[in-house]
Amino acid sequence: MNVYIKRAYEEAEEVDGVRVLVDRVWPRGVSKERLRIDFWFKDIAPSTELRKWFNHESEKFPEFKKRYKEELQKSGQQRQFDDLKELIKQYSTVTLVYGAKDKLHNQAVVLKDLLEE
Repeated sequence: MNVYIKRAYEEAEEVDGVRVLVDRVWPRGVSKERLRIDFWFKDIAPSTELRKWFNHESEKFPEFKKRYKEELQKSGQQRQFDDLKELIKQYSTVTLVYGAKDKLHNQAVVLKDLLEE
């Protein structure tokens, strides 16, 4: 199992394998052709409330991670997380695509950690 994370603004490559967008909203200024995603799991993304609270402030990341993991236990998010786990079983390489500027503090990082546990 190879799970990678990549910003939506970086070029898609063959080595990315199956590309899954894990944002609730489409990344600004990126066309469908350029993004080249295979799946879009909107419901796996953090809630609007949690995303706004976090506001990509790195000092809040530990609490964001905790709250996001709790959110992933809810029905819609849990279902898509289970779907993501199934994709990883089917394909040898999966890349989680996200739009945030911060490469270390975002939901894709949390998802990758959970998938690798």
